[in-house]
Amino acid sequence: MDAEPKPAPEDVRQDNAASADERVDHGGPHVTFFRLVPGCRAPQRADRSAAGTMSTRAFRYCEAMTSASAFGWYAFPPVSFSLIWEGGTDIIWSYAGVDDWYRLKAAQVPNFADHFDRVAPPEFKGFSPPFLAAFIEPGVVQIWSGLFARTSPGWSLLVRSPANLARSQFYDHYEGIIEADRWFGPLFTNIRLTRTHAPVEFDAQFPLLQVQPIPRSAYGDALDTFHVVQDLAEFRESDWDSFRSTVVAPNVDPHRQKGRYAVGARRRRKGEDTTD
Repeated sequence: MDAEPKPAPEDVRQDNAASADERVDHGGPHVTFFRLVPGCRAPQRADRSAAGTMSTRAFRYCEAMTSASAFGWYAFPPVSFSLIWEGGTDIIWSYAGVDDWYRLKAAQVPNFADHFDRVAPPEFKGFSPPFLAAFIEPGVVQIWSGLFARTSPGWSLLVRSPANLARSQFYDHYEGIIEADRWFGPLFTNIRLTRTHAPVEFDAQFPLLQVQPIPRSAYGDALDTFHVVQDLAEFRESDWDSFRSTVVAPNVDPHRQKGRYAVGARRRRKGEDTTD
């Protein structure tokens, strides 16, 4: 049985994909998302409050946490669906609008293959990307977001679970780095199911992934260059000065302001965002 995926309400769709004329190198982590599945929720900027789930105190005072939460974009499943891991390599799946369950090897988004073949040039017919695929590793499933992505030259995409966002405890994300300036393909994730014989649900309106831009110079050989200060006795005067500023001074100040780091970071960011 096939069922059309339910489109997201207009007020939650955020189609930020650039037109062909706008797909240029801006010298930064510019990303163009390509939405292939009609009606699926478009990517959106990740939220500083972790989609409203962060505590008020953390949101007000923990700049490190809010900055990490907002770093990147959310990507969503193209349709709501459920998986049941029956043990070993046996997985079944279902999706919104049907009552049946299907053995999972590889599966398309409902009705998408026909749509792809109608729209794609003749030589691409039959090559619609699969939505789900079960691996030979027990409980491991690949999930496609319904998106492709392209970055500016020199930038890659870290694909991971949404930062600081509460999620199901019945599966784990594998993280991956995609060189999306060189490789134009499906934006997907791999998960490992940890619950057997009961449904694990995925909501098309709830973030499945957080996609984060990183310069290629920030990983690889660049990570081989680091230094470890082996003992407290090796602290230099400048290190002790920094210790005094960040640890000692706030704790001896009777008028200490809460969230000093957050205030300072926001001011620096505001200054950096200001152009002459």
